Amino acid sequence: MLAPQEFTDVTYVVEEDAFAIITINRPERFNAFRGRTIDELNAALKHAWADSRVAAVILTGAGDKAFCAGGDVKERAETGSYGETESGLFEIQSLHQLIRAIPKPVIAAVNGAAVGGGHVLHVLCDLSIASSTARFGQTGPRVGSFDAGFGTAYLARVVGEKRARQIWFLLDLYDAQTAERWGLVNEVVPPEQLMDAARGYARKVAAYSPTAIRFLKHSFNADTDHQGGIGNVAFAGLDLFVHSDEGREGAQAFADKRPPDFSPYR
Repeated sequence: MLAPQEFTDVTYVVEEDAFAIITINRPERFNAFRGRTIDELNAALKHAWADSRVAAVILTGAGDKAFCAGGDVKERAETGSYGETESGLFEIQSLHQLIRAIPKPVIAAVNGAAVGGGHVLHVLCDLSIASSTARFGQTGPRVGSFDAGFGTAYLARVVGEKRARQIWFLLDLYDAQTAERWGLVNEVVPPEQLMDAARGYARKVAAYSPTAIRFLKHSFNADTDHQGGIGNVAFAGLDLFVHSDEGREGAQAFADKRPPDFSPYR
């Protein structure tokens, strides 16, 4: 497992001997993730799990433009993949499961755009606090991708079927106030107050019984754990789809900065 001092795409710090802050540190790519990023996020969460000092985890992005823009579509268009990884696997499913499995609340501090796979990450977090400048939405069908596991089924549990289908079928961006109204985030604060608000949540959790918190998190997850199996089927299909002409058209159009043409595949 990677040690925090080996991280290149993520930073990991423990503050006040009470909570960990994990920051996706690729602002030049709007904190989009590649294979290496996912490896480091998985390692960071495991370090937080193992550290008895850590009662909660804050997940955020570097800079003020993006929380996470999802998978690095530009790299996918240029290389055909999301880059090298430790295991040879792109372990995004493991990251989704780990956010849910770690017996400590994961708090998303959404500092900017949370779109595509980045939107899925914040949805999977136990709590989400948004900067008033944050934006939320999906991109999958526009770039030749989809998340038919937690990214859809669990999203529908959070915001309801109609809103979840609206997010995935129309691909509009929604402001933080709309996200709060829909129940997609817990609270909206001014940008300069975001991390203080996230730390405030983490400090509260740190004052409570860790055993009670652990059982509560597992109990909340139990009702939707079966969606992980649906996700396994969906990601197997996605692995085939992204190598098809239709899947490649979405990524290439993004890299070329042009509208995709999916008309031959209808």
